[in-house]
Amino acid sequence: MAAADKQSALDYINQMFPTEASLSGVEPLMQKIHSEIRKVDAEILTAVRQQSNSGTKARENLASATHAVQELIFKIQEIKTKAEQSETMVQEICRDIKKLDFAKKHITTTITALHRLTMLVSAVEQLQVMASKRQYKEAAAQLEAVNQLCSHFDAYRDNPKITELKDRFKSIKRILKSHVFSDFSSLGSGKETEEANYLQQLSDACLLVDALEPSVREDSVKNFCSRELTSYQQIFEGAELAKLDKTERRYAWIKRRLRTNEEIWKIFPPSWHVPYLLCIQFCKLTRTQLEETLSNLNEKPDVGTLLLALQRTLEFEEELAQKFGAGSGSRESGNDIGESNSENSNQAVSDIRKKYEKKLAANRTNENEEQNEHKDLSVPGAGFNFRGIISSCFEPYLMVYVELEEKTLMEHLEKLVQEETWDVEDGSQTNILSSSIQVFLIIRRSLKRCSALTKSQTLFNLFKVFERILKAYATKLFGRLPKGGTGIVAAATGMDGQIKTSDRDERLICYIVNTAEYCQKTSGELAENVSKIVDPQFADKIDMSEVQDEFSAVITKALITLVHGIETKFDTEMVAMTRVPWGTLESVGDQSAYVNGINTILTASIPVLGSLLSAIYFQFFLDKLASNLGPRFFLNIFKCKHILETGAQQMLLDTQAVKTILLDIPSLGKQKPADAGYSKFVSSEMSKAEALLKVILSPVDSVADTYSALLPEGTPSEFQRILDLKGLKKADQQSILDDYNKRGAGTYQPDIKPVVQAAPTTTVAPVVANPSTPGIIPLKEDIVARAAALGRGAATTGIRRFLALTESSNRDRKDGTFRKLFS
Repeated sequence: MAAADKQSALDYINQMFPTEASLSGVEPLMQKIHSEIRKVDAEILTAVRQQSNSGTKARENLASATHAVQELIFKIQEIKTKAEQSETMVQEICRDIKKLDFAKKHITTTITALHRLTMLVSAVEQLQVMASKRQYKEAAAQLEAVNQLCSHFDAYRDNPKITELKDRFKSIKRILKSHVFSDFSSLGSGKETEEANYLQQLSDACLLVDALEPSVREDSVKNFCSRELTSYQQIFEGAELAKLDKTERRYAWIKRRLRTNEEIWKIFPPSWHVPYLLCIQFCKLTRTQLEETLSNLNEKPDVGTLLLALQRTLEFEEELAQKFGAGSGSRESGNDIGESNSENSNQAVSDIRKKYEKKLAANRTNENEEQNEHKDLSVPGAGFNFRGIISSCFEPYLMVYVELEEKTLMEHLEKLVQEETWDVEDGSQTNILSSSIQVFLIIRRSLKRCSALTKSQTLFNLFKVFERILKAYATKLFGRLPKGGTGIVAAATGMDGQIKTSDRDERLICYIVNTAEYCQKTSGELAENVSKIVDPQFADKIDMSEVQDEFSAVITKALITLVHGIETKFDTEMVAMTRVPWGTLESVGDQSAYVNGINTILTASIPVLGSLLSAIYFQFFLDKLASNLGPRFFLNIFKCKHILETGAQQMLLDTQAVKTILLDIPSLGKQKPADAGYSKFVSSEMSKAEALLKVILSPVDSVADTYSALLPEGTPSEFQRILDLKGLKKADQQSILDDYNKRGAGTYQPDIKPVVQAAPTTTVAPVVANPSTPGIIPLKEDIVARAAALGRGAATTGIRRFLALTESSNRDRKDGTFRKLFS
C-alpha cells in the first residue's frame, strides 16, 4: 500500500508541476497546504471539545432517567394499593346485592318446581282416571306429558313426594300395560264383530304402546304372534298333519291367516311390522317341528316326499323374501332344469323341476339364530334372510336324494354306453362320440335340479357323484380300446401283447381320443361352474383333477394302442424283410417289396388318422410311431440270416426309403409340416440302421474300426452278431473279437495321424507310419476311404441310386457321427 501511495503522490506532483517553469508555483501551493492543515487541526480540536461536553451531558441525562423510573414505580405501587382498596369496597357494597340475587333465583326455581309439581300431580291424577276408563288415545298424549314433567324432577329423586309420584306413575303404566295386553288378547276371538268400537280402541292402544317403553311394543307383538301361532302349533304337532307329506298345508295355513286377517291387522302401525315378525316366528317354529319330524323317522324318508316338501318350503321362503324385501333375490328362471327321473321315481320327484333357484344358508347354527333374534327387526330385511330359514333343516337328510341321483345317472350312463354306436354321424365337425355329450347333458340337468334345492353340502356330495360318473365313463372308454393277444395260444404263436386293429378300430380309437379330450376339458368347466354356485365353504374343495387325469390316461393309452396297432401291421413286412435272400442278391435294384408294404400301410392309415386327430395328439402319435419303428427296424436287421455286400447295399437303399416315408407322414396326415424335432428324431433313429449297414459293408480287416466309429455305444455281443451277418466263421471271428476287445469296446482315437495312400484296387488299406506300434487304430480318413471304395467299379443303376441316396442322407444329417465320417 505504501508503494502505491508513494506512486500516487509522485503522480500528483508530476501532474501539478509537469515542467521546470511550473516550479515557480511551489511556494504558493505550500502556503495553501499549510493553511488547510491549520484548518483541519482547528476542526479536530473543536470536535474533541464537543465530545468531552457530550459525555458529561449523557451522565446527567442517565441520572435523570433513573430518578424518573423510581418515581414511576412508586406511583404504580400507590395505584395498586388504591385498586385493592376499591375492590374491597365494591365487594362490601355488592355482598348484600348477591344475597338478594341468589334469593330471587331460588324463589323463582321454587315457584317453577311447585308449578310443575302441581302439573305433575294433576297429570298423574288425570292419567289414572284415563287408565281406569281405558281412554288409550288421551292416555297416550297424557303419558308423553307426564314423561316430560318427570324428567324435570330427576334431581329431586330423594324427595319423598317426588318418589311417591314416580311410584304412582309406574303403577299407572303397569295398569295401562295390563289393560292393553288384556284387550289385545281378545283380538281374533270375534269380539271385533260384536263391539263396533273395539278395533278403534285397539288402534288407540297402539298409540299408547308407542308412548310406553320400547320393550312394551316388543312384548305386545311377541305375545300377539305367540297367540296367533298357538293354534298352528296344536294343529301341526304330533298329529296326522305333522307328517312330512303335509308340509305344504303348513304354508297354506299361514298364507290363509295373513289373507284373512289383513283388514283387522291394519290397526297395527306399519312401523310395527306385525306380519313380518309373525312370519319370522312361524318359520322358526316350523323349522323346529320339521326337524323333530325328520329326526323321528324310523327309516329313510321317501325321496319324492322329501323333495316335494323341500320344494314347497323353498317356494314359501322365496315368497316371503319377495314380500318383505329380505335382500336381493337369487331366483332364476329354471324352465330348462331338465327332464324328470320319472322312470326311477314317482311323480313327486318331478316336482323339483320348478322355476326357482335359491341361495340357502349353510348349516345355520343356533348361535346364528340367536344373533338374528337380537338384531333390530324394526325394518324388514334388517339382517334377516328368509331364504334357508326352514329349508336348511332338510340338508342332513338329502343323502337319499343324492343316492337316487347317482343311481339314476349310473343307469343313464349304462344305457348311453349300450346304445352307443361307437361311430360318429356323417358330416360331424367334432368327431366325438354322442354318448359323451349326453353324459354331460344329464349331469347338467342333475346339477340344475340340485342347485334349485340347495347349494350346500348336498350339492357338494352330488359333485362327488359327478366325479364317479365321469370316472365310470372313462373306464367305459378305456374298455372299448382294442386289446392285445393274451393267453397260452397267443404266447405260443408269438402274438402275446400284439394288437390287431382294422380300419374301423383305428377310427374308433381316434373317436375315443377326441371324446376323452372333450370330457377332460368339459369336466374342468363343470368344476368351475359348480365352484361359482356352491356355498363359499365348499368352493375350494371343488376339483376335477382326478377325473381329468383319468381321461388323460385314456388318451395316452388310446394313442399307444393306435401305435401298437399300426406297428402290428408291420409284422408281416418285418418277416418279409428277414426272408429276403440278402446273402445271394446279385444286384441292387429298386426298393424292396416290404418297403412298399410299409408305405401302403401308412398311406392307407395316416390320412384318416390325420383328419380325425388334433394336431397335438397326431404329433404325439408320430413321435411314438417313429420311436417304435426306428429301433424295431434296427433290431430286425439282426434277424436276417446272412447279408453280403450287395444285400447290404440294397438294404441301405431300403432304409433310406423307409426314412423318407416316415418323414412324409405329416404331409400324408394333412397336418402342418413336421417340426424340426420330429425330422431330427426320425433321421437319428434311422441313421442307426444306416450306420449298422455301413459297418456290414466295411471290409473285414476294418470292420471293428468302422463299428467303433459309427456305433460308439455298441456292445461286444452286438458286434459279434454283425460278424455273423457278414458270414464269418467262428474261427475267423475270434481274432477280430480279440482285437476289438483288446483295445476296448466302443473306443476310438482320432488324435493319431496315419498316412493314407490311395490304391486302384477295390479296397484301400491304410499305411501307418509305424505299423509295429501296438494299439494304433485307423483314423476316420482311412475309414472314409474304405467306405468310399465299397462297390467301386459297379456300373448298375442300383449302385448309382444307392450312392445318390447316401449323399442325400449326408445332407439331411446335420450333426453326429454319420455326418462327421461321411462328409
